[in-house]
Amino acid sequence: MEKIHKTDEEWKKLLTPQQYEVTRRRGTEPPFCGAFYDHKVAGIYACVCCGLPLFSSQAKFDSGTGWPSFFQPIAEERIARRLDLSHGMVRTEVLCARCDAHLGHVFDDGPAPTGLRYCLNSVSLTFSPSDSQTED
Repeated sequence: MEKIHKTDEEWKKLLTPQQYEVTRRRGTEPPFCGAFYDHKVAGIYACVCCGLPLFSSQAKFDSGTGWPSFFQPIAEERIARRLDLSHGMVRTEVLCARCDAHLGHVFDDGPAPTGLRYCLNSVSLTFSPSDSQTED
């Protein structure tokens, strides 16, 4: 996959201030306020920065955390992981593999079949409904 590289100024022109803070500066939106934390429409969630499709609504579940959560990405090669030691915690950061946008974190307390919980910021994602537009 070819990487996308932009300067901070280029990202600032393309993104809202909140999108920039989360995706480029590794911020976190408050829980229970993002557009997708309780979103139940069938479709695909993509990176807000570059449009790469990342997660399907079929892998989405209610984690009770206040952030959209998924048990697996569409394809492993579409996400990158990085050790995150910020805030006195040991976590695994999840990034878009194409543009290095910070998406959130992955934890090992998710449901079957993977046991993983990709806990993401709504502001780091866009959504495209499937043709059926039915609820999951």
